Amino acid sequence: MTTEPNGQPGRTRTRTLADELRASSDQALATLLRLRPDLLNPVPTDLTQLAARLSSRASALRALERLDRFTLQVAEALAAAPDASPDTLVRDLLAGPARVKPHPGAEPVDRKAVIAALPQALAALRERALLWGPDNALRLVIAVREALAPSAASPGGTGLGPALAEATLGMSPARLQQLLAGAGLPGTADPVTGVAALTALLEDRKRCAELLAEAPAAALGVLEKLLWGPPTGTVPDAARPVTAEEARSPVEWLLARGLLLPSGPGSVVLPRELALHLRGGRSHRSVEPTPPPLVPTVERDPQAVDKAAAGQAYTAVRTVEELLDLWGLQPPPTLRAGGLGVRDLKRAAVTLETGEPQAAFWLELAYGAGLLAPDGETIDSTARTGEVWAPTPAYDLWLQQPVAERWTLLARSWLAATRVPGLVGTPDGKGKTRAPLGPELDRVLAPATRRAVLGLLAELPQGAVADAATLLPVQRWYRPLRGGATGPDGRDLRDQLTDFTLAEAELLGITGRGALGAPARALLAGADPVPLLDPLLPQPLDHVILQPDLTAIAPGPLLTPLAQALALCAEIESKGGATVYRFTAESVRRALDAGRTAADLHSFLEQHSRTAVPQPLSYLIDDVARRHGVLRVGAASAYLRCDDPAVLAEVMADRRAVELRLRLLAPTVLAAQAGPDTVLAVLRGMGYAPAAESAEGDLVITRPDSHRTPFRAAPVPVADGPATPDDVLLGAAVKAIRAGDHAATAVRRETVPGPAAARQLPRTAAADTLAALQTAVLLGERMWIGYINAEGLASQRVIDPVKVEGGYVTAFDHHAEKLNTFALHRITGVAELDEG
Repeated sequence: MTTEPNGQPGRTRTRTLADELRASSDQALATLLRLRPDLLNPVPTDLTQLAARLSSRASALRALERLDRFTLQVAEALAAAPDASPDTLVRDLLAGPARVKPHPGAEPVDRKAVIAALPQALAALRERALLWGPDNALRLVIAVREALAPSAASPGGTGLGPALAEATLGMSPARLQQLLAGAGLPGTADPVTGVAALTALLEDRKRCAELLAEAPAAALGVLEKLLWGPPTGTVPDAARPVTAEEARSPVEWLLARGLLLPSGPGSVVLPRELALHLRGGRSHRSVEPTPPPLVPTVERDPQAVDKAAAGQAYTAVRTVEELLDLWGLQPPPTLRAGGLGVRDLKRAAVTLETGEPQAAFWLELAYGAGLLAPDGETIDSTARTGEVWAPTPAYDLWLQQPVAERWTLLARSWLAATRVPGLVGTPDGKGKTRAPLGPELDRVLAPATRRAVLGLLAELPQGAVADAATLLPVQRWYRPLRGGATGPDGRDLRDQLTDFTLAEAELLGITGRGALGAPARALLAGADPVPLLDPLLPQPLDHVILQPDLTAIAPGPLLTPLAQALALCAEIESKGGATVYRFTAESVRRALDAGRTAADLHSFLEQHSRTAVPQPLSYLIDDVARRHGVLRVGAASAYLRCDDPAVLAEVMADRRAVELRLRLLAPTVLAAQAGPDTVLAVLRGMGYAPAAESAEGDLVITRPDSHRTPFRAAPVPVADGPATPDDVLLGAAVKAIRAGDHAATAVRRETVPGPAAARQLPRTAAADTLAALQTAVLLGERMWIGYINAEGLASQRVIDPVKVEGGYVTAFDHHAEKLNTFALHRITGVAELDEG
């Protein structure tokens, strides 16, 4: 006998999942909530409610997705076994019974490895509360058993069909008697006994073998086709009653004896018990108790790997810097639906001298790091949305940091990002091409896959390389149900993400020549990679080599201020180990427009050149400076002013100036019917070097100020389910659940007669409630109360009343573990706790 919650004797009841949780330690409950954080939203009121959430299908499927292959196979074997089976049966289903010959189609299995790995797999299922009960009576949570029910649809599952008892549901008693006769069994009085007799026949290896020995060879061939799944086949008029005497075909021979059963009007199914007999007792064709070996494909020198990774890390930082410097001056518009247009992506690829997929990666990298964002402002009235993509204020702070710290931000952002640049250019579900920086690139599987790929590379010796073909089998073993959707090419998302990860890691400098670099190993371990990366980076130079052909050669990476100043007065002609800059009249004029003088340029070049400034370059600077500002363009509509009337006459006579519709106002002034910007552009195209003039007649210096967005936070990665709770939250949750469970299950003496099942909260009259609480204060007794809070939520509490006055009860609340005040009118009733 057991005692019911109301203190009355009751009938013996079967142990439940809630009872098992109740008997577990606080540490075990905390581990469960850490492994399945979805159970905490909101915190369960007691262990009975927690058990109910554990049995929900959505929560169970989420937990199953995070199991490795062998643990999942253990759960599938349990789903194929009867409820409350011993662990020895699970062992035999996976490895096969010790003295039973396995089926020739089954792959060899290491029985010792299965026996060694089974306890750990069962413990993993217990930790997640997917399995409960003692080892001699293991029970899967109902939602797990339903999710893993043997069927052809279970991915990588057993391939078993339903049990004979399930397959014969709804079968007429007469048909069942025909099956018994066909199998050589005596008739029975009721269908239940008949099904049990057929099941016993198929589970008896000797008797089942004798029956199959009578089968035609063609009938055994039919069974062989269905043996490893799918267990169903198509047969015309499968539900027709066929007796052993009437059977003419192999399928009819099997149907007449219950070795195949109808599963629909035109389909048959192989019963699970017969399939297990034919398989030699094995539930799976292939059992993998351990992950596949991770064997490197190539071994490289670790120092060479670190140097290659560091060089690419430096290139990654400079590439992002170059791209955002350009977009600060020429920000491209955003698309109406978000993202970047195809033409702007092509321009970015041309600027970076790379392909469009790589350009999309650099754009997404800068966006994920919070260095690039849409500005939300109208810059160009011709833009379709009024928004442009531009660097953020965080970019300016990023530029001031050392290169190693800049790379660390990019690498960490890439690791955590859910956006997948590799999907740019691919069609979405509606056939529309995905745009870079668009809204269709988030995949919650991306961060976990990146970590998994790099984690496997980190397990290899330093300098070892492994390709996708080596890494994917290991990933599939650790998370067989986390492959993601299958694409048009038949590959699942995880396969694609693995390829993307290896390619992007090489671009970013995470890997060098395919092997993981030392800074990346530190980053994955949670350490600071800067001390390891900084000594490996090329030291920036503070000088260039000027050539007589109006070029400057930077023999290595330049200091950022020097590179920016040089880019203002020269054009980048080629990149690589050494960067070549070319000085032209247009580039020198750009520097003069930005406020530099000829003396400034001469001084700058003399200071940063390891060679003397070539005479042709000095002449170019002086010549452009001498002509710069001779013509002045101001605003009327626009006007031209020049102290030399001959120059104005030359401009008026030039056919290229026709579109300006010039008119002479005075010997030194021309009026134009075009805006100042247009006049400046046309005159510069004609070879002049005009300067803009203000309304007061002063020279207007136009600096190429880089556009910035308002403050923008980096995009937040899409959450892959609830976040893992910390120890503080777990401790508080466990205490609250324990306290609520204590209140719900405390043994008490009811003050109101009647069956306990009819009441969820104690119910007493207001006067009786007040009298009971006042007595409890005087005697120091503990009470059980029902309480409804201001939001209308009902709960049960165990309290130690301290004071009753003014319509309120002050008491120590065992649920909250502190003194609380309860309004008397919200207390539904009270009951005394049993002294035991």
